[in-house]
Amino acid sequence: MDKPKRNSRAGVTLIEMLVVLVIIGLFASYVGLRLWPQADKARVTAARAQITSFMSALDTYKMDVGVFPTSEMGLQALRVRPPNVPQWSGPYLAKDIPPDPWGRPYVYRYPGQNGEDPEVLSYGADGQPGGEGINADIVSWQ
Repeated sequence: MDKPKRNSRAGVTLIEMLVVLVIIGLFASYVGLRLWPQADKARVTAARAQITSFMSALDTYKMDVGVFPTSEMGLQALRVRPPNVPQWSGPYLAKDIPPDPWGRPYVYRYPGQNGEDPEVLSYGADGQPGGEGINADIVSWQ
């Protein structure tokens, strides 16, 4: 006896593919929304780590030169010999001075407003002094 032939087609229909794409899209948006606040925390952590690195390099600069770079010299004094600084033995940082995680330059002050040490700070996500949460200033003296 011969088996009857079936006229079935193997494969995936367009509707099935669309359903799968919608499910993947919903899942991706759910995960993305849950991870978005973590990106802000990572930026704050990165800014703190960079500021700590700058402060360490500034301490080494002071050991060699005898004083911290002035506000006018800025953090660039850690990479390029300032004029009239013969004791400079840098560069004190391996790479160029990066912007803060929000793309703005770090603020460097010496003498600082909070004591005799230099200050390095980022104004956070909003780029304005003060603020709370991710908009809070990230400073070297805290």
